[in-house]
Amino acid sequence: MANKNNFINGITELLVLFFLKQRDYYVYDITKMITDLSEGMLVISQNTIYTATYKLESEGKISEYSKLVGRKRMRVYYHIEPSGLQYLDEILLNYQNTTIGITKIFSNISERQIPENE
Repeated sequence: MANKNNFINGITELLVLFFLKQRDYYVYDITKMITDLSEGMLVISQNTIYTATYKLESEGKISEYSKLVGRKRMRVYYHIEPSGLQYLDEILLNYQNTTIGITKIFSNISERQIPENE
């Protein structure tokens, strides 16, 4: 299960930064958008999103601020920093290269038989 968690954590950072590049969001919004925009194919818990935001914030890639909503309720919003934009470019390129590479592997395996070791 650790590998699945590492995969989801990497994807989570990518998605958090991608959304924050558009505008500032709070965690519930990000969680809901991931589920909605993936049409339910990708569901990431708020805890996983919080873990990613804490890590990204501690690395200086995002920052947070509180905003009053309603009369007494404070909501924590996240904002992408310049180093976060640079990091997003890097991990987006890595993600794209990885998915292209995996697609090519699957395609090549489908087109020909891989010889078994004898």
